[in-house]
Amino acid sequence: MSRWFALTVAILVAEPLYADWPQFRGPTGMGVSAAKNVPLRWSHQENLAWKVPLPGPGFSSPIVVGDRIFLTAYSGYNVGQPVSAQQNLRLHVICLRARDGAMLWDRAISPKLPEQVRMRENHGYASPTPAADQQNVYAYFGRSGVVAVSHDGKLLWRQEVGTPREESFGCGASVMLAGDLVIVNASSESETLFAFDKRTGKQVWKQTGIRESYNTPVLIKSGDRQELVLAIQGKVLALEPTTGAVRWSCRTDIGWYMVPSVVAENGIIGCVGGRSGIAALAVRTGGTGDVTSTHRLWTGKAGSNVTSPILIDRHMYWMNDNIGVAYCADITTGKLIYQERVPNAQQVYASPIVAEGRIYYLARDGRTFVIAAKPVFELLATNDLRDRSEFNASPAVIDGRLLIRSHQHLYCIGKP
Repeated sequence: MSRWFALTVAILVAEPLYADWPQFRGPTGMGVSAAKNVPLRWSHQENLAWKVPLPGPGFSSPIVVGDRIFLTAYSGYNVGQPVSAQQNLRLHVICLRARDGAMLWDRAISPKLPEQVRMRENHGYASPTPAADQQNVYAYFGRSGVVAVSHDGKLLWRQEVGTPREESFGCGASVMLAGDLVIVNASSESETLFAFDKRTGKQVWKQTGIRESYNTPVLIKSGDRQELVLAIQGKVLALEPTTGAVRWSCRTDIGWYMVPSVVAENGIIGCVGGRSGIAALAVRTGGTGDVTSTHRLWTGKAGSNVTSPILIDRHMYWMNDNIGVAYCADITTGKLIYQERVPNAQQVYASPIVAEGRIYYLARDGRTFVIAAKPVFELLATNDLRDRSEFNASPAVIDGRLLIRSHQHLYCIGKP
């Protein structure tokens, strides 16, 4: 055995390897993990590897690159106490060590004021999930813009994306990476989808007309090309990722603003949204122009206004955000395989993830409902982390562990 090989083996043994979860809903943006040994059951006393306090609340989800966890938060203003002066507002990009939750750094980002005075549902000023590569983390704070921060906490660049009209929720779409581009859906601020060079922050392209769209775009392979897909009011759009040109659109017949992200498998895109009327559909990828009559497969009335779905093995799964009902539909026909009320499930804002053949639905009160990822309803476990806080962020998966974020804490679920 060579000295180089022995040294490499020693390093690998000493430092655990973490599968990256670099953006909202993981590497593909679909919420699907190949991790093994992910816990089925946990509580404050069982399978809790560590728990750390956070400097402030946020709807943003944790992401992971290597042994670093990144997330955002806000503090100093509108945080469960009487409204104080806006100059006290602080925005945070945070880096934690994955193996034990130790705080490595907390980068303060100065906000662009004035901010919204109040937001519904305690939505706050740190809702979009950041994205990261091997060098930097990219965070989006609505009217305060987009920032790139190095892995050691240095602010590299900053870009504004517009000033929103007074809205009740603020922004919600998360950052995604497409090659060398940072993609930001700034529908709230300017009804515009932006692409920035991730090294310099220079705008590469923008696409306007992104109305009532609060979902995170996803990259989908369609034949020998990629499509950047997102939902806006009334349509699903597919764009050319390097230029932002619209390749095709499909009418949804959903009359609401669009919050859930789309999912895709084997050339079929699944989409849910809205609170009434048509609330779900499927469309085949590819095509040019308006493909409603040629590529739309079905529409349905069971949907969700907030949570994104899971699409796996030709079945789409989701939970309604407000009534605690879980659904499964055949993605090719739209036929509902099941619709089941989940015991004790109420509001669910976090988008689910799937691992080990299980779907993890995290409710706002801190309970996670684990349901078998198969077209027969089976509730496998109900796990309780209630801590007098709200849980609005989607879970992340690292090295067989789950990261679950409340307004107050970040929990690492797994063997201590």
